[in-house]
Amino acid sequence: ALPAQTEAPFYEEWWFLLVMALSSLILILLVVFALVLHGQSKKYKNCNGGKTISNVEESVTLDNGGFTALELNSRHLNI
Repeated sequence: ALPAQTEAPFYEEWWFLLVMALSSLILILLVVFALVLHGQSKKYKNCNGGKTISNVEESVTLDNGGFTALELNSRHLNI
């Protein structure tokens, strides 16, 4: 009598388990990366506060990391 299965099924082979583990790791990293990017974009969207500022003030605020100095805020520039 011959056995019904002579070799192990493919899902028990070492290469299949390795491929599945690496695929799962890549998928988990992509999900984490997407969540981090989504959180960052939401943080910067809320940071603006919906204020509209002129082009001159906008260029000044972006140069200083989003915050203007007290002297620059109180000074009016003639364009």
